[in-house]
Amino acid sequence: MKVLRTAADVRAWRATVDPLALVPTMGALHAGHLSLVERAKRDGHAAIVSIFVNPTQFGPREDFAKYPRREAEDIAALERAGAAAAFVPSVDEIYPPGEATRVHPGPIAEPLEGAARPGHFVGVATVVVKLLAIVDPDLALFGQKDFQQLRVIQTVARDLRLRARVVGCPTIREPDGLALSSRNAYLSPEQRRSALALSRGLFAARDKWAKGQRHAVRLVNAVRRHADDPGVSLEYVSAADPITLAELNGPAERIVISLAAHVGKARLIDNALLGMDVSDLS
Repeated sequence: MKVLRTAADVRAWRATVDPLALVPTMGALHAGHLSLVERAKRDGHAAIVSIFVNPTQFGPREDFAKYPRREAEDIAALERAGAAAAFVPSVDEIYPPGEATRVHPGPIAEPLEGAARPGHFVGVATVVVKLLAIVDPDLALFGQKDFQQLRVIQTVARDLRLRARVVGCPTIREPDGLALSSRNAYLSPEQRRSALALSRGLFAARDKWAKGQRHAVRLVNAVRRHADDPGVSLEYVSAADPITLAELNGPAERIVISLAAHVGKARLIDNALLGMDVSDLS
């Protein structure tokens, strides 16, 4: 596996590889990230995984300095998973001195995480557009757990006429239902047990959907009831249209239920997509 550190190195290597899929990450890799490498290989693509903790997507009181960084372990995991390359740039490589261009994604980035974390999706969209420009992949693979991020990048790719096809892949969970996240490392054993309330609430909404419930507010209420735990502080629970992320207040034939919550020092997000599959989005 190649470990590449500059845009020039990536471009020289890219000329020798086709077709290619990019898996953008901030490192601290887990089975969810590695499932995207497997998906790329299954589709017949070489996989390049970027490892870059992006400073522009963190707010001033967020966990940029404390975000887990374990480059050696990540590279070893990618080699075992069969990735073709890892792109591990410095901050100056992605944001050279004097650069000032930012990508503003528009209305799809305004609710939910956009409202909770002002400027977050400007940073996300900017770094992903830079990575796509450097790597020039045929596919870019993102996990469903960060659902709004997926939709933001799909929208940016469409609007800017980018070549890569942006593909969503299902959330990978622990056997007990907890969505895999690098921030799970912040949880104590007791807090991890509390965090199961999040998937419990989403699964309750999913079960009600399977039994015919289509009313957005009732599905949100089911999440809130089942996610009630003294160790969990819900920040929001949303029922929105999966394409536009416009909030829904009545019956619908497709809904994404999204939530964010604080459990100890960790801020966790999760979602359930109802009435369609993440692979249907583009």
